[in-house]
Amino acid sequence: MLGSQAEVRQAPLFDANSYRGVIYSSGAFHPVAQTAPVLEKATGEEIFTTGVASPQDVDIAVRSARAAQREWEKRTSTERGDVIRRFASLLSDHREEVMAWVIRETGAIKQKGAFDVDLSVRESLEAATLATRPAGLLLTDGADRQSLARRVPVGVVGVITPWNSPLILAVRSVMPALALGNAVVLKPDVQTPVCGGLIMAGLFELAGLPKGLFHVLPGGAETGEAVVAHPQTAVITFTGSTPVGRRVGEVGGRLLKRTALELGGKNAYIVCEDADVDRAVTAGSFGSFFHQGQICFTIGRHLVHKDIADEYTAKLAERARRLKVGDPFREDVHLGPLVNLKQAERAERILTESVQAGAKVLAGGTRDGQFFQPTVLTNVSIDMPVFVEETFGPIAAVLPVESDEEAIQLANATEYGLVAAIQTSSLQRANAIANRLNTGIVHINDQPVVHEVYGPIGGMGASGNGARTGLPAWEHEFTQWQWVTSRPVSPEYPF
Repeated sequence: MLGSQAEVRQAPLFDANSYRGVIYSSGAFHPVAQTAPVLEKATGEEIFTTGVASPQDVDIAVRSARAAQREWEKRTSTERGDVIRRFASLLSDHREEVMAWVIRETGAIKQKGAFDVDLSVRESLEAATLATRPAGLLLTDGADRQSLARRVPVGVVGVITPWNSPLILAVRSVMPALALGNAVVLKPDVQTPVCGGLIMAGLFELAGLPKGLFHVLPGGAETGEAVVAHPQTAVITFTGSTPVGRRVGEVGGRLLKRTALELGGKNAYIVCEDADVDRAVTAGSFGSFFHQGQICFTIGRHLVHKDIADEYTAKLAERARRLKVGDPFREDVHLGPLVNLKQAERAERILTESVQAGAKVLAGGTRDGQFFQPTVLTNVSIDMPVFVEETFGPIAAVLPVESDEEAIQLANATEYGLVAAIQTSSLQRANAIANRLNTGIVHINDQPVVHEVYGPIGGMGASGNGARTGLPAWEHEFTQWQWVTSRPVSPEYPF
């Protein structure tokens, strides 16, 4: 996209006017027939026009990726790792520009924009180390032969990402897949195509990634289904809603593909009576309201011991009232807008139906277009929408509980099983609770919105099919075992 790395600091990495209506495929930006507007979430202003990839575009991209991958896996491991490290360095150089796209496309506040970029740099650096790790095992063998197992690339990886944290959720699959010798076809959401992939294409060009290994195909359901169903995509990673995840698993499973699914959550935040209430409140506020509650790790239910429930709820409501809602690109605010009007209306519907069923609003409870005031609800029961449905909005629902046993039962009273968090002064007690929670992740004396490269991330039940991303899981997801034996001379057989 730019002539040389020397020019990086003098010119924008991604000029929206120069790349309107494009996808990125086979090493170049291509205009396509179908396009979609990309809106700044806080203002409604059109800030970009993205190309929308067709199934035919998907077919061309996947075939190109497969051809390029065969050459890429022949490269030395150090070459592959160095390309990823250069990407990380360039992303760090362009931190402010990429942050701005994250903020404007997703509605994130500035702190989240910075977090997304910085974590993506770290994810890339750690993924680069995969290229030079030992590639296999020398096996014990009872015969006169050498027997080894080695990890080999799967081929082409399809990556489908949502709009809420598109940069991180792309990087955490794209980088390990490439480092381990695969090619990648990435389908970002049409609401966030720049920070979700197109700007990454520019960074890869500067980093020296060979053409054809990385493709960015913004699109909707038709584009995504074409990626999953293509006969030459070997592994699919999907982050998004449970209903769509079920469809990805269905299509991929029918074709005997490996599908890594990180789906929704209705996450429990258990606050015991011996917890530090003020610390629990500040963590509970962040876990409920960060990024307007539009994160799969967001607290879905505050399960607070009855002895401290009134104090906890009052302090949480007081904190919620102090939070500022506004345009995150032009103001210092705590909450920006929800991603679109449909999502804002959905969160409002969940709130309204729960209030009609008897829930009480202690703070917030109103919205202005896509701007939703942080809301605290009490008098919540287990049959209300706010207890059952994944809200994806800034609504904190508080339920008093009588005991750890009741907290565990309520925490597990959901089809989801992504993450839980526990606040208590007793680590022994916390671990006893954690051992009985049906979730893929548990954080003790913290809140659940924790995302980093070093832990395996994934859920159980309707939240996905296990921990499929993060440093401990990457090798397993993006390579497959090959068993190889060798003898000096072929043996004789009885027939």
